Amino acid sequence: MAAKASQTSDQPTREELIESYLPYVKRVVHRIAVHLPSHVEVDDLIHVGVIGLIQALDRYDPSRDNSFLTYAIFRIKGAVLSELRSRDFLSRANRKIVREMDQLFMALENRYGRPPTTEELADEMDVDLETVHDIKRMSSISFVSFEEMGVHSEEEKSTIFNALLSGNASDALTMTRLKELQSGIADAVDHLPEKEKLVISLYYMDELTMKEAGKALNITESRVSQIHSQAIIRMRNHLRKQGLIDAA
Repeated sequence: MAAKASQTSDQPTREELIESYLPYVKRVVHRIAVHLPSHVEVDDLIHVGVIGLIQALDRYDPSRDNSFLTYAIFRIKGAVLSELRSRDFLSRANRKIVREMDQLFMALENRYGRPPTTEELADEMDVDLETVHDIKRMSSISFVSFEEMGVHSEEEKSTIFNALLSGNASDALTMTRLKELQSGIADAVDHLPEKEKLVISLYYMDELTMKEAGKALNITESRVSQIHSQAIIRMRNHLRKQGLIDAA
């Protein structure tokens, strides 16, 4: 990596590298921030994302198969999500609320033969509409948490994090767990309705923002967000039924 090599006249400095990758930091942060309450300072998360970028510059191993950009984006996302965990956005209590809404969504869909409206969810949960919107935003911050995978210790989290970065695991159990989860997610996507499958593809595979996906599909950004939330709920419930994430 150029950041580790001795500097020559044609090599970018560390500061220049950070500056050149800053747009990716901002893009990652804004993609996550769209799911957060309005009081969260985006600039704070950008600062955290820059720290993730610096870690990527320091730790990237060019002998690995993944490109630096892929590695950097993973590090940036990891740093931002760690910060949100420290602020309790991804706390156990909030995950429990999200799980309850996931289960209620599917129950109401079975009852009505269609996805329930936000108003119907609010009535069933006996909360106001803004609370339902907040829960939906929380549910989209992180698709699957370490805790839902049954991973709680920092050592286990570090092992899985490094395995995701490198594509290799130091133990067979970790690699088996990751392959099962990867297969389960692919299967969950296959079971989505076509429009939800398309939104998931545009958002996660093509890395479009909600606004960009809306333009591609000729629908509003809020409609994309709604479809995305429905897809995430279905996928998580599918993984729970398969026993791949915590159902309790």
